[in-house]
Amino acid sequence: MFSKEDNELLTGVGPGTPMGETFRRYWIPALLSEEIPDPDGAPVRVRLLGEDLVAFRDTRGRVGLLDEHCSHRGTSLYFGRNEECGLRCIYHGWKYDIDGRILETPAEPPESRMKEKIRHTAYPCNEASGVVFAYMGPPEKTPRFPQHEWLRVPARHVTVNKFYLECNYLQSLEGDCDPAHLPFLHLGSYRLAEKEEAIDRGPLSARELDHQRIVPTAYETEETPFGLKAVITRKIGERMKNVRVSTFVMPFIGCVPVGKMVNGKLDGFLVVYQTPSDEFRTTRYNFRFKRSQPLSQEELDHDTRQIGPNYALMANRNNDYLIDRAKQQSATYSGIPGFRAQDACATESMGAITDRAKEHLGFSDQYVIALRRYLLKTARAIQEGREPPGNATAGTNGELDCIDVTLPVEAAATSSGASL
Repeated sequence: MFSKEDNELLTGVGPGTPMGETFRRYWIPALLSEEIPDPDGAPVRVRLLGEDLVAFRDTRGRVGLLDEHCSHRGTSLYFGRNEECGLRCIYHGWKYDIDGRILETPAEPPESRMKEKIRHTAYPCNEASGVVFAYMGPPEKTPRFPQHEWLRVPARHVTVNKFYLECNYLQSLEGDCDPAHLPFLHLGSYRLAEKEEAIDRGPLSARELDHQRIVPTAYETEETPFGLKAVITRKIGERMKNVRVSTFVMPFIGCVPVGKMVNGKLDGFLVVYQTPSDEFRTTRYNFRFKRSQPLSQEELDHDTRQIGPNYALMANRNNDYLIDRAKQQSATYSGIPGFRAQDACATESMGAITDRAKEHLGFSDQYVIALRRYLLKTARAIQEGREPPGNATAGTNGELDCIDVTLPVEAAATSSGASL
């Protein structure tokens, strides 16, 4: 049973908490580049790891991420004037650059040296693949920017979108590390069963489904220099097995095998950052990329169709995720339209922070259990002064690949072992 103390350790993300301090040792998504498209444009609010921040693009196109509240009297810099390479508070005109230096204090006497004695909280930023990443940890511990493949492919080979979730990051991250839900929650939207011709392709009915033919039959998990790798095997009829290799990457990245196999490798896959806004809210960033060629317009639009204004899911908890009970009986297992809303329903309906002490975990939860143990071990190691895993090496040597292949039973057994 997962203890209350361990649950609190993993779900707390604010300053000074074990997981919050762990996450601050990595470059993490703060917002999309499209949210601050123009130099000297309007600032935007950012809630990240329990901190209220404001982002802006200065006159030279550089991105700043500052504490939202002015160091003078606390007025929100969201309302500030973005001008001449700085953000100026509208209350008394204090002006800050992207590094938190105070450039001007115009209400003070000319001889005042106040601006030289104060440094406003500011976090360094880097942009890649349409996302602004921030580092919020100790400056002397700043890691190099990650070299993940999805951050280095040409612009037309990757698309990224984001939306908000009203729950703790861990609930959503565990969904990325839970392959057993695929043939249930997403059935009808994603038919693993269609990998074998003999299985019915017609309308779906819960009473007619033989889930035992498509749920995972074997799990293997292994720690890596950057996180975890999991091999999940499913029986497909009597002669075939489907083998999927998924990876978890620190600090909160799930790599999910989707797409076509080309020359023995997936031609790209789905990468999900479950970025904690605070303990009760999460911002999910979906990267979809392709190695061989630019993404088609259909692929570019695939996820955005499910996201409405202000990065909210169109099917959300306020409208019961647009569940259609008739379709639930005849077309899809959940009756909820779209992968994103289906996942959101499963994780948000647990509550803002689920009580894991009440769970009853089974065989299908092995990847989730491994994830929790790994995060607990990592947070405690960083508390003891050790370095975060994967910061220097992840994404540089092809270890982050995913696999989704259907093979004869004998070959699948060999592939499963070799993939680790």
